[in-house]
Amino acid sequence: MDPLTQGLLGATAVANSRIAKAPRGAALGLGFLGGMAADLDVLIRSSSDPLLFLEFHRQFTHSLVFIPLGGILCGLVLHALFAKRKGFSRWQSILFCTLGYATHALLDACTTYGTQLYWPFSNERVSWNIMSIVDPLYTLPIALLLGISLSLQRAWLARIALFWVFAYPTIGWWQRDRAESIGRELAASRQHQVLSLSAKPSFANLLLWKVIYRTPDAFYVDAVRMGIKPKVIEGAAVAPLDIPRDLPWLQAGSQQAIDLERFRWFSQDYIALAADNSHRVIDLRYSLLPNEIEALWSIELSPSNSEQHVRYITQRGDSRAKSAELWRMLFY
Repeated sequence: MDPLTQGLLGATAVANSRIAKAPRGAALGLGFLGGMAADLDVLIRSSSDPLLFLEFHRQFTHSLVFIPLGGILCGLVLHALFAKRKGFSRWQSILFCTLGYATHALLDACTTYGTQLYWPFSNERVSWNIMSIVDPLYTLPIALLLGISLSLQRAWLARIALFWVFAYPTIGWWQRDRAESIGRELAASRQHQVLSLSAKPSFANLLLWKVIYRTPDAFYVDAVRMGIKPKVIEGAAVAPLDIPRDLPWLQAGSQQAIDLERFRWFSQDYIALAADNSHRVIDLRYSLLPNEIEALWSIELSPSNSEQHVRYITQRGDSRAKSAELWRMLFY
């Protein structure tokens, strides 16, 4: 999720530990920074290989087995920078940072992006699809409760924040299962043979969901508004990427073929050829509107030079118009 939420979750973990005594603000600060530290992996990138950061973001720094080492490294650095002057012992600095660090990967796994929790034993990208990567309805109550708890020294407010930390994803889990059920009903009404199906929350809410299912011939993308009475907003369909059909010129074993498989792994095989560019492959999981196929990121291949790396492309389109339409879909 976003860095602020990650930090707040780390601070919440420290605030609810029995070892977090005075100076309480500094202890929460260690948990806050520890909660964000795993995302330092975004610094791993290459000017010549645009997909390198996709491989390493949410990789070893987000692995469950890396938590003790991540907490130790973070604790030692922050102890030297400021915690020692605040009166913390080295082990206290490490402990508070480890508590914060331990929350990071599990929160990321709640989103749709994919987190390698089991690295190095598995390269599976775990994504529970129960929360958006940014959600103010999750973040703001935690921030408010923690802030008041710290200023008034009321520990029970921090416990309410901890309750919200778990309650909101639980609601997301329930909503996701409901949306998946509606998706299966929709596919059955179309007499489609479903090979796989998933539901993902749209941006910053748990009300409007993107449902994607795959048949032998196509991906179908629809939106489902999961209110008291569910409402389907039908979308579009696109054929899954078929290399012999869509990219017949791509040489097996070439750098571009390797990059395509790296992108397939990152996108969890939700890939298709772009409708407006026969050399561009899109990730179907993310779009500004949940019933559209207009991907937020993609790769572009070059038939003339199969040994160069692919281009990585991000696109937002008319985000203002899309935001207005998303708002309409949420409350129509």
